[in-house]
Amino acid sequence: MRIRKKANQNFLKAGLLVAFLASSGLTYAQQGINYQLPPQSIVDLIDTPQIPVEVFSPDGKYMLVLDVPGFETIVQASQPVVGVAGLRINPVNNTTVSATLGTYKGVKVRDLSKGTEYTLSGLPQDVQISDVKWSSKPGLFAFLNKSLQDTELWIGDLNKKSVRKVLSKVNDTYGSTFQWNTDGTAILAKQVISSRGNVPVENPVPTGPIVQENLGGITPSRTYQYLLENAYDESLMDYYLSAELVQVDIQGSSKPLGIQGIFKSVSFSPDGKYILTEKVVKPYSYLVPIYLFPSEVSVYASAGTKVKDIYTIPLGDKLPISFDAVIEGPRDFEWRKDKDATLVYVEALDKGNPNTASEIRDEVFEFEAPFDLSTAKKIYSGTYRVRNIQWGEDAAIISENWRKDRSSKLTLLNPKNNQVVMVLSTRKSEDTYTDPGYFIRNPKGMLLTDGKGSLFTQGLGASPEGDRPFVMKWNVVNGKQDTLYKSKRGFYEEPVFFNNSGVVYVSRESAKEAPNVYSINLKNKKEEKITNFVDPYPSIANVQKTLLSYPRKDGLNLSGVLYVPADFKKGDAPLPVLVWAYPREFKTKEAAGQVKGSPNRFPRLAFRSPVFWVTQGYAVIDQADMPIVGEGTSEPNDTFVEQIKDNASALIDYVVDMGVADRNRIGVGGHSYGAFMTANLLAHTDLFAAGIARSGAYNRTLTPFGFQGEDRTYWQAKDTYDAMSPFTYAHQIKRPLLLTHGMDDENSGTFPIQSERLYAAIKGHGGIVRLVMLPKEFHGYRSREGVLHTFWEQHQWLEKYVKNRKQD
Repeated sequence: MRIRKKANQNFLKAGLLVAFLASSGLTYAQQGINYQLPPQSIVDLIDTPQIPVEVFSPDGKYMLVLDVPGFETIVQASQPVVGVAGLRINPVNNTTVSATLGTYKGVKVRDLSKGTEYTLSGLPQDVQISDVKWSSKPGLFAFLNKSLQDTELWIGDLNKKSVRKVLSKVNDTYGSTFQWNTDGTAILAKQVISSRGNVPVENPVPTGPIVQENLGGITPSRTYQYLLENAYDESLMDYYLSAELVQVDIQGSSKPLGIQGIFKSVSFSPDGKYILTEKVVKPYSYLVPIYLFPSEVSVYASAGTKVKDIYTIPLGDKLPISFDAVIEGPRDFEWRKDKDATLVYVEALDKGNPNTASEIRDEVFEFEAPFDLSTAKKIYSGTYRVRNIQWGEDAAIISENWRKDRSSKLTLLNPKNNQVVMVLSTRKSEDTYTDPGYFIRNPKGMLLTDGKGSLFTQGLGASPEGDRPFVMKWNVVNGKQDTLYKSKRGFYEEPVFFNNSGVVYVSRESAKEAPNVYSINLKNKKEEKITNFVDPYPSIANVQKTLLSYPRKDGLNLSGVLYVPADFKKGDAPLPVLVWAYPREFKTKEAAGQVKGSPNRFPRLAFRSPVFWVTQGYAVIDQADMPIVGEGTSEPNDTFVEQIKDNASALIDYVVDMGVADRNRIGVGGHSYGAFMTANLLAHTDLFAAGIARSGAYNRTLTPFGFQGEDRTYWQAKDTYDAMSPFTYAHQIKRPLLLTHGMDDENSGTFPIQSERLYAAIKGHGGIVRLVMLPKEFHGYRSREGVLHTFWEQHQWLEKYVKNRKQD
């Protein structure tokens, strides 16, 4: 269980770290520090109950209202975790472990036709609901209950207003865990293999060295956490991830189908007669995560008898370093939704290498029973990479894109004869103003249609005045587009359910009004409020919120969201400021300058939000625009440092001129890539009084085969990598920098050593720096204790080095 060993080692390192962190110059003791609490106003905001989440039934008759839990306790976060093949799993309850729980602690049911709400009998006291899936039979749904001891499959029956457990020891470690059959009468689930026995025991005596070699082939690989390292790790992977498929009926009777393996995906054919499986097979790799391992694609009869082994997708450890690189050969096998039992797959004509010149990048093929791959027929040729195909009775939509130049394309296909009807859209994917949204599907997973040639899309509705989500009717034959609903000005209204029945359900919010669900009659515009969720943050209800828009020196328009205390007014003394940002790459200035977000969003005070500090007398600028543009043959990162300097200067000048900000008391912070940005800003400017960098990467030689949006290697762009690494300029970081990092950070590239090395470099040059290593925390911090302590650290830092800064 390697992650547990690493965690123990990190506890020892933490004990050593607190002994020498007194160099920060803070007045409180550093020896044996316990978890601390920030100001009570921040604690109260963290602990407030969150706004529930709604899940609609496919027919629109019911709405589940799911209660969102708060942060888990450090006791919960300290449950055992095994890191294997790029995954983190809990070996006790056989499920994946993530920074967010992804579960709900309760459920109520709203009968939308009757306007009544009720609870369900049979729920366990400490239920942890996840993966809600509806049956095609009205009123039935299934979900997982993830207790600390087991992962269980439950079925809810709204006709009986009850739930009950139907399967224990569900294997939720990898891939899709369960699904309903086509008639909604039974569930196909993955269960722990009943005969798997005890956990493999590692031999403490080595039998020889671990050897890796490369005999001339080009095998670059990005940095990953928790890769396999030896034969014992392979045995752990087989033990924990292997599952058997079990059929469970709605009465709770289960029947093993005799199909076992590590399932990457499992799916029924539309007619329910077959099961398509993709199973991970050997040889495993010590260089890449499990999703790039070889996999065997097979078809079984629904009763469990094997029909055909179709194809083995090879190991993907030799992919070029490019976001457009894919596996050579057939990939992405799936059922056509519009036919009984026909498989489609995609194959790269350029052999998966985007550096190979080719007018056609991808081709799509189909074949049917008896599922002989050699009989497959080509049905489409794509200019770019084919990302997905959405099937309908009278139309199919093929989505393509090319990450290199952000090209995106939608093509209309006639599913009756597989002929291209027309190209519906060609655009740049980063151009949010022209985004037509995504196509809405019916309960069968097919394109929702009006039967007269029109489909429906739902989108963000980005515009110069901010996001205004919409539902659009799109006649894909004549091109006519009709906006059926668009968010009102002054509100942010996100469609949450639409099935072309004349009603759309939206979640409506504003800067001061908590989200609530409304039903809106599209014909007479009559509204009905469905939920009555109250403001969970009354202490900041009167905080002033403004969407900023300001120019960079090259004319590029930037934006951000400004929060100031409720009692601040024009003419008051300028405030100390916390700027929170995250850089993003663009290929055009036009796209980079588009307004992002909406001034009408209700504040969500999650772990990554800086808005808490408005309660402490700060002006807070969240989502501060940090675009990095590389037009034509230039890449964004070639001028990364120069552009973040220009972005920051433009923002500071603007808010100072507004009379809001005290130029000498501005702090900057960010998480992950935002932390990387923060360290660079402190290394290359004197614009900020102090910085907060959480869980970042600071030395790009430790991510030599690409990072974030950069797909060039260190050897292809050495100057860029070096110039972007704040570690290289640690001697220039003279303003105080707070570094925090989760000891069990799983994110690619942001290994904890990144913060440790930057701390040592700054300390070695006499800089003011503090390093806080948080036990049991991932890339996103998950425990209440860890989050609150992080906020305490940030508050102490901001109070000393920003609000009460001693002038240079």
